Amino acid sequence: MKKYRWQILLSAALVALSAALYLLHYAFFRDVHHIFIYLVGDVAFVPIEVLLVTIIIHRLLSFREKRSMLNKLNMVIGAFFSEVGTKLLRRFSQCDADPDRLAESFAEVKDWTDDQFASGAGRAVLRDLTVDPRKGDLPGLREFLAARRTFLLGLLENPNLLEHERFTNLLWAVFHLAEELENRQEFGKLPDTDVAHLAGDIRRAYSRLLVEWLAYMRHLKRDYPYLFSLAVRTNPLDASASVVVA
Repeated sequence: MKKYRWQILLSAALVALSAALYLLHYAFFRDVHHIFIYLVGDVAFVPIEVLLVTIIIHRLLSFREKRSMLNKLNMVIGAFFSEVGTKLLRRFSQCDADPDRLAESFAEVKDWTDDQFASGAGRAVLRDLTVDPRKGDLPGLREFLAARRTFLLGLLENPNLLEHERFTNLLWAVFHLAEELENRQEFGKLPDTDVAHLAGDIRRAYSRLLVEWLAYMRHLKRDYPYLFSLAVRTNPLDASASVVVA
């Protein structure tokens, strides 16, 4: 009760002030009929006022706030791909048991439409990614993630990421993979069961990274064509990609 004491006192004071003003109006004009006409009119307008303020205006402000937050998130995601994501995707593709199929699916991303980006993201989740950790450079992957641990931890401290559950799940998958790799000293002598376990961890991070990469590419193509041009020329899934403009 004490928590809401000031609100109760303020409400009572406002009601008392309103009553005093109505009494003052009556004292001067002695016109109860006029007072009730405006009182009923004001009360009748309250539902419309609630509609305008709490629904329409609130939604407009929330929409603007959401757009502003998404722009900030896209900046954070852009920094992630610049520092970690693109290189990590290239390392994951080295562990892909069928990299040619992956390259065929995503090499022509520069010509995709919005619908193709959406369906491509769905395929990245649903497709049967096959991962063979022995094909990749696991010691190099371990060192790569360890060197960028501070940067990744800094991303988790960004409060805006709390609103982006999908990207946060990607970061957790990457952190988990990094911890799994850090706790293994020798990769050449791992039993098949442990290799299968690592394959599952890599696949989890790999598929989520593909989804975020496609969403990021879609955003760049729509809003930042010059950044999209560079991203296409450094496509980690296209072995023939070249940063040099031909």
